[in-house]
Amino acid sequence: MNRLKIVFMGTPDFAVPCLETLVKTEDVKAVFTQPDKPKGRGFKMIPTPVKVSALEYNIPVYQPKSLRKCEDAENSMQILREINPDLIVVTAYGQILPKEVLELPKYGCINIHASLLPKYRGAAPIQWCILNGEKKTGVTSMQMDIGLDTGDMLVKRETDIGENETSAELFERLSIMGGEVLAETIEKIKSDSLEPVKQDDSLSSYSPMISKEMSRLDFSKSALEIHNIIRGITGFTMLDGKRLKIYRSSLTGEYSTAQNGEIADLKNFGVKCGDGQIIRFEEIQLEGSKRMETSAFLRGKKLEKGCILG
Repeated sequence: MNRLKIVFMGTPDFAVPCLETLVKTEDVKAVFTQPDKPKGRGFKMIPTPVKVSALEYNIPVYQPKSLRKCEDAENSMQILREINPDLIVVTAYGQILPKEVLELPKYGCINIHASLLPKYRGAAPIQWCILNGEKKTGVTSMQMDIGLDTGDMLVKRETDIGENETSAELFERLSIMGGEVLAETIEKIKSDSLEPVKQDDSLSSYSPMISKEMSRLDFSKSALEIHNIIRGITGFTMLDGKRLKIYRSSLTGEYSTAQNGEIADLKNFGVKCGDGQIIRFEEIQLEGSKRMETSAFLRGKKLEKGCILG
């Protein structure tokens, strides 16, 4: 089969390997991505990572605020009809596609999703996998329908999650895997060898958006729960009246009779948790300071015996 005529829809870094995969083998006619957003003190408009990548390949970029309503939606539909794509590929786009778009391409719309569907449908599957202490995850390609990540599964690939692996590290691995899953899916579309599998809704779970407040550490919880929060979404607490972010931690297997949240190991910044176990902070950032390894932080600051965080 000749190169497929494709429209790609995606926004963050995670979607870039999928776009790069398509550029190598198919005819990418257009890229749809979220509008540029202001960032930093100067509120400079920053393009999405997918837009940056698309422009490097000289692919036309469109950034409608919505595909479902207003003049943006009408203009987008007109563009899509003129392109008349064989396939629309969606990866972390951040918008829901209306039925009119889903039914437009010859081969429909496929989505590359960062979980082993039907588990962890929704916006934040990578973070929720780690928050819930999952040992495995992966990437699934699916035929899109009008539901939220409910379409038939096409290709699925699995990977183990490391005990101390953070969501940022897993994000990077799964983004590369996403490109590989997409390549296999495209190959099967061309050879007419796809075998769609319906999702079992009774096995489904949902991964909603992450809120900042979820990062607050409650030291009455177990060391494992706190470790998973730090790995999944970055934890924070208070030290000497300043906000302390924790980017990386480890489970020591050591126990203490100190109070919950008390620094029980001054040399290694070990904190006692609700199950009695000590969790060790490995990478931190105190308000007003740089992010650094805890060993470097402790060379500049002496922790006080009996200090309780929070």
